[in-house]
Amino acid sequence: MNLFSYLSDPANWQGPDGIWNLLLQHLGYTVASVGLAAAIAIPLGIFIGHTGRGSFLVIGLSNAARAIPTLGLLVLVVLLLGTGIGPIIGVLAVLALPPILTATAAGVRGADHEAVHAAQALGMSPLQVVAKVEWPLALPLVISGLRSATLQVVATATVAAYSSGEGLGRLLITGNATRNYPEMFAGAFMVAVLAIVLDILLGGLGWLASRHASPGRRAGVARGTTAGDHTTGQPTSAQLDLVG
Repeated sequence: MNLFSYLSDPANWQGPDGIWNLLLQHLGYTVASVGLAAAIAIPLGIFIGHTGRGSFLVIGLSNAARAIPTLGLLVLVVLLLGTGIGPIIGVLAVLALPPILTATAAGVRGADHEAVHAAQALGMSPLQVVAKVEWPLALPLVISGLRSATLQVVATATVAAYSSGEGLGRLLITGNATRNYPEMFAGAFMVAVLAIVLDILLGGLGWLASRHASPGRRAGVARGTTAGDHTTGQPTSAQLDLVG
């Protein structure tokens, strides 16, 4: 049996039920779900990380995420709200929210304390401290959370086909129903390829963010802002760089 026979047939890539269209649907589910989760989790994570309040929420959501049965939650939502794109995106966003929230709160909370104290000593407001110090230093960890959530959603979105009939999961369902194993292989293969590509892209973005907030740069800025200019009482160039 040639497992690549379905993928190698050009006819299977075209039309509304073609692989390209199903791939775009799957990607759309992923982007919409992770985007919705990020819109909720990042501001909440910044608040928790900056103030230290609500840490129990992060722990509770992280533990709950490991216990939620994805297919069971999907079936429950479909029974309550009906089929369609909305319920699917809602379920996937719920699953994507904990890793983003946890990473954001941990990143902001773990920002270089010397740099934070130096920024406060310069008279920065709490909002400025978050925007100019804590957020840039937390960004690599935030991207790591987005990366984890994206991979989880890409894998989980295959079950969306049970409700909406869209996405790469359709190849798995129809292939299993008709015992068309090359079609099932095509669905699994394309899900894996999509996950790898998105992981590489987000990994590269995280690498760039890590370089921008490298430990040497953080330490240098922190030392410069802490020291100041003891002879003139004016901010040093390192302090001005931090503010700017």
